[in-house]
Amino acid sequence: MNIIGRLTRDAEVRTLSNEKQVVNFSIATNDNYRNKQGVKIEQTTYFDCSYWISPKVAEILTKGALVELNGRAYNSAWIGKDGEAHARLNFLTSKIKLHSSSKKDSNSITPKNKEENEKSKSAENDKDDDLPF
Repeated sequence: MNIIGRLTRDAEVRTLSNEKQVVNFSIATNDNYRNKQGVKIEQTTYFDCSYWISPKVAEILTKGALVELNGRAYNSAWIGKDGEAHARLNFLTSKIKLHSSSKKDSNSITPKNKEENEKSKSAENDKDDDLPF
């Protein structure tokens, strides 16, 4: 199954008693449709995700990042201490593709830095112009 959504919180790495590590994170997916009356309905579904392959991926999985996940969805249900029924939609992730990072971590080049970067590159290219061939 493939799902695309945004992380609702930063990923966390948990170390289990058997020394295995798991990355836990949550994503939200949106679906839009119009009902019979023509009213646009937006529905958000939340997935609690786990990734067992490498804990290093947690560094790039920050709140707001857009990710595409491949894996297997399953649900869990239980009766809480309060006697109420609870349910959760889980996703066992086998592959992660980052489409965009979160807005707070965006280290994009600002126009000023971009100009300085281009000037330094053109200065390097000018040195190559003096070559005799």
